[in-house]
Amino acid sequence: MKVSKWSERLFGTPIFDPVVGTSFLLPLLYLLTFLVIPVIAMLAVAFEYNGSFSLHWFKSILTSEYFISLHPQGTFSQLVETSSEKIYYVQGVDFGVVLNSIIVSLSVMLLTTILGTVFAFVMARYDFPGKNIVRILLFVPLLVTPFVNVFVVKKMFLPNGLINWIFYDILHLFPHRIVIDGLVGVIVGQTMTYYPIVYLNAYASFINIDPTLEEQAENLGSGGLHLFRTVTFPLALPGIAAGATLVGIFSLEDLAAPIVFQGNPLARKLMSFQIYSAFTSGFNVGSPQLAALALVMLTIALLMFLGIRKYVSMKEYSMISKGGRWKPRVAKPRGWQAALIYLVVIPMLLISIFPQVGVVLLAFSRSWAGTWPTGFTTAHIKSIVTQPDIERVIINSVTYSTIAIVVIILLSLTASYASSRFKKSKLGPTLDSLATIPIAVPGIVIAMSYFFFFAKVFPDTPLDPTNLLGFNPAMVLVLAYSIRRLPFAARSISAGIQQVHVSLEEAALNLGASRWKALTGILIPLILLNLLGGAMLSFVYCMSETSVGITLGSINPDYYPITARMVELMTSAVGSANLAAALGVFLMTVQIIAIVLANVITKQRYSFIGLT
Repeated sequence: MKVSKWSERLFGTPIFDPVVGTSFLLPLLYLLTFLVIPVIAMLAVAFEYNGSFSLHWFKSILTSEYFISLHPQGTFSQLVETSSEKIYYVQGVDFGVVLNSIIVSLSVMLLTTILGTVFAFVMARYDFPGKNIVRILLFVPLLVTPFVNVFVVKKMFLPNGLINWIFYDILHLFPHRIVIDGLVGVIVGQTMTYYPIVYLNAYASFINIDPTLEEQAENLGSGGLHLFRTVTFPLALPGIAAGATLVGIFSLEDLAAPIVFQGNPLARKLMSFQIYSAFTSGFNVGSPQLAALALVMLTIALLMFLGIRKYVSMKEYSMISKGGRWKPRVAKPRGWQAALIYLVVIPMLLISIFPQVGVVLLAFSRSWAGTWPTGFTTAHIKSIVTQPDIERVIINSVTYSTIAIVVIILLSLTASYASSRFKKSKLGPTLDSLATIPIAVPGIVIAMSYFFFFAKVFPDTPLDPTNLLGFNPAMVLVLAYSIRRLPFAARSISAGIQQVHVSLEEAALNLGASRWKALTGILIPLILLNLLGGAMLSFVYCMSETSVGITLGSINPDYYPITARMVELMTSAVGSANLAAALGVFLMTVQIIAIVLANVITKQRYSFIGLT
């Protein structure tokens, strides 16, 4: 009797079943061991001072003007006069490392929300000539090319870059040429990288709005901007807020933009870059102050994540319909609306996809000194298969990502099965939260926590990051990839499990089948498409993983993943941006294949994970 009550409380079933127990305990123990405990190990370092518990390192951050300055230094912009012309130079002002990071993150959230929502609303609500082409073009910014796309963004805003060529040389809309750098450069680079996240979430929200609600509001006299502000936007808010929050977290942890713009001191005064620079300057990561800084970053990210979930949960967004699927409201744009679409929205889209286009141009060019690259060549693309060190990093990344995907699928399947099928369990909510929370944990924080964790648990072994020449990051990277990309596959698999009625498994159990037989013979075949789709998309994200790859993955050159080699090519004096672009084209090709296959397999467009 006691065992029965214990089993029912813990696992949601009165009779202990090894399959049910494993489904709960395997992902739970894995996440506790390789997510929670490493963070606790970092906590121990951050709160220790002279052998005792202390807030010393946090106070050193909060009281230092280098980290938090209420009196900003520098000028946001200035007009610089050269020998031939005047240039408007924009870089931002310095509020200290912590406040700079928060300001950049909030700015990127705001700009991506505006950009993504505009694109999503136009695509969801208007039918205009060329819409299918625009739909394809909106797919382009989804292609992740770490470092190189931001490098192209930087080139776009040089005195002879694309932006000045269009708005100063051709349209004469700028009184002076504009150059962006520093924090403003980081904001622009991140905005052009991350706005598709908001677009995808906002688009899904707009097309899922019951059209009768807007029709009722119109019958009562509402319309135009008032209708959008009071009905449409509030109903779409959960999706938009989810996308914006993800952007804020990704901006906070981003390293690509700060690294590309690091020539300006302001771009280096961000939390992510400060932690990264510790790895590149002799790997002196053992500083308790850096551990405290990483925890400050983690706290901000978690507050953003939990805060937006709390805000969204405080309001009611559900819709009442008669059942079935409704047809979204799509209308022909009026004259002024069509003018805005063709003269404002589409030109904005064309500019926003240029970073990805620029990556391809850079990969096939000999040099890029002016507005456009010059000299066609395939040498850089050929280097992918002919240059041994490039081949090695590709093989490394494929190996790490493949092993990580096996772990991700196993964890996602067991966690989703346990939390979806056994809702009475006491462990269910904990497991569900642990499987979702990695999306809110910055990659650089995981890198830092793993550094302290493996240095303490496995000192002087190939798993010890402080053992520079003997360190083999393969296992550490696989663990980090499996933790970081778990929510993406878990979401896909969980959606599939929820669509399979539990009565199908119960019928098999009533006919004498074991729980294992019901799982492998009934459930898994029915969700196989969701499983494969989630696996391929997670594989894409593992291949392009940046934060962990260029920190822990860059300690030993023999085990570089692709991103570690890319950042070396972008920053080294003897590196080649063209070769880095060639690797970017390789990653884009892998992403295109994976996303197309995932869409074909799952019969639906892929959307980024949300928070609701």
